[in-house]
Amino acid sequence: MTAKKQTVSKSPRKTGVRVRAALATRESILRAAIKVFSKYGLSGGSIDKISRTARSHDRMIYYYFGNKDGLFVAVLEEIYRRFNEAEAKLALDLEDPEASMRRIIHFILHYYRDHPEFITILNSENLLRGQHISKSSTTKQYSMAAIGVIDQTLLSGARQGLFRPDVRPRDIYLLIASLGYFYQSNRFTLTAFLGENLESPEVFSEWEDFVTTTVLRTLMIAR
Repeated sequence: MTAKKQTVSKSPRKTGVRVRAALATRESILRAAIKVFSKYGLSGGSIDKISRTARSHDRMIYYYFGNKDGLFVAVLEEIYRRFNEAEAKLALDLEDPEASMRRIIHFILHYYRDHPEFITILNSENLLRGQHISKSSTTKQYSMAAIGVIDQTLLSGARQGLFRPDVRPRDIYLLIASLGYFYQSNRFTLTAFLGENLESPEVFSEWEDFVTTTVLRTLMIAR
């Protein structure tokens, strides 16, 4: 008489715990990498610094991301994801396109100011001529979402006869982003050059008013 072979089934609960632990480890490494890369750049942001910041081990970084370049691609995807997630929470009233455009401008300028890691990491990638971002399969989806918000607002404004119908949403996005990005990425040198503290709330508020006026003058149909 042969003994029946017993099949040991994995507990769904234990499997779920392992999955959550794995996700937590990966997210911890990603948060640490954003912190380290924003401070030291890609060349100075060593695997050792990142694993120590994450209170993890080097081998876990290689396990989840392959190598430092793979981790940097994941970091770029994550900072864009965070931007889109925050933008998606905007409460826009498309029946009032002017107010919606003001809200979009406010969001972008303040996001750049409040998330300096977004600026510094993108600076690093641009110095590398975009060699990592080109390997990402998700950033184009994020850009479509970001420009889509502006597109909806422009269409609403054009339908109501408020905005010019010949303005591309990409161009408005570039206009807002460039004015906000340049201000933040060069605020230290410009503070010394202009003799005016660009980090002060008053100066930043004046710049936001100027950007808002510039964008709306570009969009509004002359009456």
